[in-house]
Amino acid sequence: MADESPGPTVLRFLLGSRLRHLREAKGITPHEAARAIRATDSKISRIELGRSPVREIDAEDLLTLYGVTDPAEREELLTLAAQAGQRGWWHRYGELVPDWLQTYIGLEQAARSIRTYQSQFVPGLLQTDGYAAALMELADFPPNEAMLRVELRQDRQRRVRDGGLYLWAVVDEAVLRRRIGSPEVMREQLEYLLEASTRPTLTLQVTPFGSGGHAAVGSFSIIRFESAEVPDMVYVEHLTGALYIDKRAEVDAYLIAMERLTMISAQPRQSTMIIESILDGGDSR
Repeated sequence: MADESPGPTVLRFLLGSRLRHLREAKGITPHEAARAIRATDSKISRIELGRSPVREIDAEDLLTLYGVTDPAEREELLTLAAQAGQRGWWHRYGELVPDWLQTYIGLEQAARSIRTYQSQFVPGLLQTDGYAAALMELADFPPNEAMLRVELRQDRQRRVRDGGLYLWAVVDEAVLRRRIGSPEVMREQLEYLLEASTRPTLTLQVTPFGSGGHAAVGSFSIIRFESAEVPDMVYVEHLTGALYIDKRAEVDAYLIAMERLTMISAQPRQSTMIIESILDGGDSR
């Protein structure tokens, strides 16, 4: 079962941001910081970007270099370093969760809100067990592994079901009409989307066929966090990995694309009518 703590991934981002601000305030270069902990410049970059944990002994050396002498401040940051070095609940799934996906699950666990556009499949956070299992079958996963992957998806969905995460999902109409699994699996999935759409923490929009073209060339998610110290991040998954985009200009481009998608898509009530029409065998166009 997933826990409700922010998780180590976002704590690494917080710690990295704090360390970078401390270093810059003292006018210390990344090379000087790296030398203090017997590491490379790229290691300092990964730590400050939250992409690599920092050993407590290295955190102590960096704080000393940055002139942090107040016992309370040092204790706070060293505790943050210890917590950021722990493993998240998803590690129990072992090799089923590659490094790139571990990062995303960690961000997902700590997110305040996620806005996602999906052009191929129902968003993972809204998939039924039957739909998820059908996708695993398409990917030719062994039955035991497929079952564990579905279980992992259930754990990831917990915050959505409990209202701890606000989800705004924009789904292309083709996703709803593309059969994954049996007709019964698709019916169950569409009925679940109708049920879920009544939750106050979910906004569901459908981009109908008649809406015309748009700038989004593939699926993506925009993740927003509680802490202002952790910037918005864009997640783009591909066949063998994922991209994590946090440069402000690039994130802004995705935000604009998402805004345009929400404007050309059907509003929530109209979207449920499209889903109902598909369930009834009708044509929403």
